[in-house]
Amino acid sequence: MRNIVLALAFVSASAFVQPNARSAPRVQPVSETKADLEALAAKLNPVVPFFDPIGLADQTFWATSPWEALGSTNEATIGFLRHAEIKHGRVAMAAFVGYCVQANGLRFPWPMTMDGSPFPEAGLSPEAQWDAIPFAAKWQIISVIAFLELWGEAAGDAHYMKGGKPGDFPDLVDNKNMQIPHPVPLNLFDPFGFSKKKTEAQKAEGLIKELNNGRLAQIGIMGFVAASKVDGSVPFLTGIIKHYDGDVMQPFEGNLHLFN
Repeated sequence: MRNIVLALAFVSASAFVQPNARSAPRVQPVSETKADLEALAAKLNPVVPFFDPIGLADQTFWATSPWEALGSTNEATIGFLRHAEIKHGRVAMAAFVGYCVQANGLRFPWPMTMDGSPFPEAGLSPEAQWDAIPFAAKWQIISVIAFLELWGEAAGDAHYMKGGKPGDFPDLVDNKNMQIPHPVPLNLFDPFGFSKKKTEAQKAEGLIKELNNGRLAQIGIMGFVAASKVDGSVPFLTGIIKHYDGDVMQPFEGNLHLFN
């Protein structure tokens, strides 16, 4: 059921993307190498050297797969790994803040749905609050995520596995490669244009901070989830995080009764 829902969400989201006839030729910057990762590691944490115990930076994941044209080089694999880490770090930072907000009972003052239904009870754990929202609301959230994923893969100047910049998210407003039928007022990344005013050195320094914060946030959100599921698994959070009896790997567990 989960796979069907995700597949349909991606299909529905693709309807919002249309090619722009004014698309400009895509730029192909130089791809990163293992040497670049080793240099980056020293900037991220001078105490801990480059750490790659299973040799991911030496791999070529898609050399003999249907995606060979996209990932047939080691640089493409490194681009994939770099982009995945940056994206997961950003999601984890948002999740960490969201978990703190929900765990403290903070909610929007307006109804959650058009029929006036309120948001889930503030006393529930964040995971239980997700279970309590309507099935249609979960569909909407997943559809938006699917659209953003498609946009990030297709609307940029160059794909991160083919020389593009890992972590770069295409503009939603006035994108020269693709257009959205219903215009949005702000870009998802740098909505107020603060980053565009920075120098390249400032941007590079900001990315170092973002990577470190993202790694810490990934540890933090997994610590929250572990503490809520297995009491005492994170001693520092004992008695702080509410217990959750459900399965965090079953996002539609709270709606299974709809199919009985």
